Amino acid sequence: MAPHLTNLPPYPHSTDCAELRQRLDELVNEFIAPSLTVDFLARSLSDGIEEVTTILRSISGQEGRLIERGIALVARCNPHLVVLTQNLRLPVTPAALQLVGMNDPRHYRALTLDADHGGRRTYTPDLLIVNTQTKVAHVVDAKRSLISYESTRIDELKQRMLAAALVVPDLLYKQHHRLVAEEVRIVILNAENRKTDIDAGIWPMSHLDHLVEVAGAGEAIGSLQQNFRSRIKSNWELARRTFIRTSDQRGGQVMPLHAEAEEDEPDNDDIQSLGEDAAAEISDAPRLIKLGFAQVPARH
Repeated sequence: MAPHLTNLPPYPHSTDCAELRQRLDELVNEFIAPSLTVDFLARSLSDGIEEVTTILRSISGQEGRLIERGIALVARCNPHLVVLTQNLRLPVTPAALQLVGMNDPRHYRALTLDADHGGRRTYTPDLLIVNTQTKVAHVVDAKRSLISYESTRIDELKQRMLAAALVVPDLLYKQHHRLVAEEVRIVILNAENRKTDIDAGIWPMSHLDHLVEVAGAGEAIGSLQQNFRSRIKSNWELARRTFIRTSDQRGGQVMPLHAEAEEDEPDNDDIQSLGEDAAAEISDAPRLIKLGFAQVPARH
């Protein structure tokens, strides 16, 4: 790993360890098998272009899930972090959406809603990371790319995340061994490192170091992606050679590896118009918390 920049906060934890590198390599192997191996790709070429197209379109989704798993591994280098990735369906109530959509953040940032008063709408973050020392929880949505996201779609996602964040303190305390969060922040991590807005909670993956307080975290995820892509490219070339060698007859042109892949669709339903009274679902005595976007630490 490259040495951490001297003008950034000196995080005591680092990704520069053999155990983590081995686990990240094993993670790539897990995602390559079984559907992206040489044998599987060669068989797909024999099945025709539709089968190949299906596989190529699935690669972006696979890479997105790889990134999520990689972030969780890297975050666990910091022993003060509790990283939650399972059963994270956070209720998004009409009350919470009204609060977020119609009020200045200072008017609702000190409220926490009851996690048990959920409705049909939910938001499922990729990770929920809780720092047991600072008692700050981060609701994290990791994206392989935001290039196809229009600004309105990103704004809707951020509103949904903020609304869901209002129930996080109650949910952590009730469902996760009485974990305490006094402040909840949301962040969208863009692995492409473009189309970012630091102050509005859209961070490049290179800022992952700040989020998990682990030196080299962003670089480790970049290396993970590159390893995954290199493995796929190598397997693809070997599969093509195998197909050429074993086929008696070629039909059509093999689609190149860089064929256009569809972007993942959001995990949740679109937000609909609201008509209920927001105050109906707010606790009579809400516990005070802080709510907002993720913050980059001040440089020294």
